[in-house]
Amino acid sequence: MAFCAISPHPEATKIGNALLADGHSAAAAAVAMGAYLSVAMPHFCGIGGDAVWLVSDRTGAVQAINGIGQAFDFTAQVDQIDTRGPRSILTTAAAVATWDAALRLFGDTTALSTLLGPAARAAADGIVVTPSQAFWRDMRAEEMAAWHGFAPYRNAPAGSLLRQPALANTLTALIENGLPDFYTGTLANTILDDLAQLGVPATAADLAATSARVTPALSVGYRGAQLYAPPPPTQGVTTLQIMGILAASGPARTGAADYHLMVEAVKRAFLDRRTLDDSPQAHAAAIATLAPAHLQAQAAAIDPNQALPWPWPYNSADTVYFAAYDQNGGCVSALQSTYFDWGSGCVLPQTGLIWHNRGASFGLTDGPNRLAPRRRPFHTLNPGIATKGGKPWLLYGTQGADGQPQTLTVLLRHAIDQNLPPADALRAPRFLLGRTFSDGRDTLKLEPTGYEDALRALGHQISPIAPLSPLAGQAGMIRIEGETVTCAHDQRGQG
Repeated sequence: MAFCAISPHPEATKIGNALLADGHSAAAAAVAMGAYLSVAMPHFCGIGGDAVWLVSDRTGAVQAINGIGQAFDFTAQVDQIDTRGPRSILTTAAAVATWDAALRLFGDTTALSTLLGPAARAAADGIVVTPSQAFWRDMRAEEMAAWHGFAPYRNAPAGSLLRQPALANTLTALIENGLPDFYTGTLANTILDDLAQLGVPATAADLAATSARVTPALSVGYRGAQLYAPPPPTQGVTTLQIMGILAASGPARTGAADYHLMVEAVKRAFLDRRTLDDSPQAHAAAIATLAPAHLQAQAAAIDPNQALPWPWPYNSADTVYFAAYDQNGGCVSALQSTYFDWGSGCVLPQTGLIWHNRGASFGLTDGPNRLAPRRRPFHTLNPGIATKGGKPWLLYGTQGADGQPQTLTVLLRHAIDQNLPPADALRAPRFLLGRTFSDGRDTLKLEPTGYEDALRALGHQISPIAPLSPLAGQAGMIRIEGETVTCAHDQRGQG
């Protein structure tokens, strides 16, 4: 039987594929990769953050695992939300809860020493700092000087060896005591003590209440396939809505006309995104945006001759995408994140965890996504699975915050409409609307397409970016067709 694992780090991918070759499940391979990535790519993800998974069996029964930490109880008194530092630590971290949930769903009892051991050893012995990590270290060098516990990362240029002994001990504790130890055991008590040292008054009840929600995934039809995404408070519905609008717009176009259509479909879907949060009302509204009549209306609203202005504020985030397909037809499509690069800018002293700052996406005014105890924040993570003929066909996802639905639009348009294999679909030129960390203008960031002049004539304000630019996300895709499995991770990273 065929199998495949992909990730943005070669060693993590090697670990995942070795487990699959030995007959382990996609969940086991994904947990092992997620653990290793937490060590090898600390600038993008970690077990002090969140994760969102889609999983499927060979019959195409897709479920979502939303590992989104909820706001601490003390946030009832919060009157200021920071984007970095202790006052950005407002939610629990649910990545480890997704590992536990996924293994249970797959009925996988592989020893945690097998799954987490490589990550624990890498943290203790040291990992070679990647150019990606060095880039984000240099990008944040001025800020990082004031961050809590960041001296080891601040002094780690590309190619050097970075040891994370406290994180190694944390992973070893999970191996010895089980994954729930993160939330209710001795390790949980140490985490609480760490948070208290930073001035974060989290409680045992906060950690114990953390869970990964397992629910049906949302879906929409597209060109004979069924596309699946996680429900709110993720932006999964946004990706589905974009693709639904494109399907309602008729056959794919070519050249500048198709890029114009993709960009305008993104804009229409983002206008609906502003109401997303974790309320039942938001879930119902998300389902309503996927109704055929709404998709048709949004498609009809696109002017083929004129670009709509981009009215959306930029959300920063960094993430890793990894996926696995096992010999029994089991599938995992997953994203793991600490929100901003380097999360909250706080390393917990005893546990070595870089805690995330996902709570910074909350607001303090009445309306959607208002901060309140036990609420889960709006989340950009939205991995995808597509089925065809009732069986898994495509696994896909990307790093990139607001850019995730945009990158997936280009990826799916080329993989499905043009029938390109994963590596070729990943090379297709991408776009990113609005502000980025390096460009504060509400312009269309565009890799070279050859259509720039035609798009400008349609009213698009274009800011060119380099081919295969890291700004355009680091995506991955697995394509399953019978016994033939093809897979690739982005050349924009190290996949």
